Amino acid sequence: MSGIDFLDESSALDRDPDRLIRDVKSSELYLRRKVPVGVLGATGGVGQKLVELLARHPWMEVTCIAASEKSQGIPYKEAVTWRELSPIPEHTAKMQVRAPTPDLPCKIVFSALDSSIAGDVEKAFSEKGYVVISCAKNHRMDENVPMLVPEINMDQLEILKTQKFPNGGMLITKPNCSVIGLCLALRPLQLEFGLEAVHVVTMQSISGAGFPGVPSMSVLDNVIPYIADEEERIERETPKVLGSFQNGKIVFSDMKISAQCTRVPVNEGHLEAVSVKLKNPCKPEDIIRAWREFSPPCVELDLFSSPNPIITYFEENDYPQPKLHKNLQKGMGTAVGRVKKDPILDYKFFVLSNNMVRGAAGGAILTAELLIKQGLVFW
Repeated sequence: MSGIDFLDESSALDRDPDRLIRDVKSSELYLRRKVPVGVLGATGGVGQKLVELLARHPWMEVTCIAASEKSQGIPYKEAVTWRELSPIPEHTAKMQVRAPTPDLPCKIVFSALDSSIAGDVEKAFSEKGYVVISCAKNHRMDENVPMLVPEINMDQLEILKTQKFPNGGMLITKPNCSVIGLCLALRPLQLEFGLEAVHVVTMQSISGAGFPGVPSMSVLDNVIPYIADEEERIERETPKVLGSFQNGKIVFSDMKISAQCTRVPVNEGHLEAVSVKLKNPCKPEDIIRAWREFSPPCVELDLFSSPNPIITYFEENDYPQPKLHKNLQKGMGTAVGRVKKDPILDYKFFVLSNNMVRGAAGGAILTAELLIKQGLVFW
């Protein structure tokens, strides 16, 4: 990894094997200069969002970008069809697009690669000592790979001890974009009342399908009641995210979950209709209080991208709405509303999250911030 002078490439886990959650003050040394990061799949929708969000980040700096063969060897501004509202960052625009091979001058790589190639590429980077944070599906269910939502399952980082990649290499994934908003709404209920069963119907925006996405003649004036493999992913991933770390492994939640997924003609923002059966009785006001008072351990770390509040409950009968609330807390917030008694289960409500920010690029960046603040990334 030529071109970057790392402070220490040895594994943080080797130096401090019995304590992953470090004193915040101990990591301040590593915030005095920005962490060099790379973006794999930088020309795609999630890759562009990563480039945009990282352009003004106080802790990280994009030092390299990589994409498919047709984009390699030319400046990023010529390789990408830029679709973000803000101008393409000047610093990144001039960078030459490189191949997604583990010889890039950075320590952290954010992977927005297509799943057809992401699995092998991400593992190759980890084996060369890079910290890989993946938005792809390939390694999410690997038993020694944490599928991280910092506000929910920070304890699952303990599983990194079993990965054994050299020189501080790590592989971490983020969940499916629909799973993140769902789990953020479920976590306070799980902690306060216990979760027995969940039924969710998603109304997912077209940006979740990538560019160019769903053909206009298919989705306009329409709702498509099918997204390939999406229901299975939600049903597999949610119990892992809401699981715990016990006896050296991730133990999945014992909750039952059923999902039905639809694609709707909305640009950004996934809305979900959720019904839950709880293990312990409560009142509607108890649920609202649990959301509003939700303050997990990662809040104390003061992560740059962390929303405050994490969950916003709306009293209005017709909220939340993608058009109005997709950019809540700069796209990192989770909106909930319309909590009511459910005649079949216990309670029902709506959840909204930004699939491109909280569900993808922003969620990956928040994970990197967590690693930096815990002193797990050395450069």
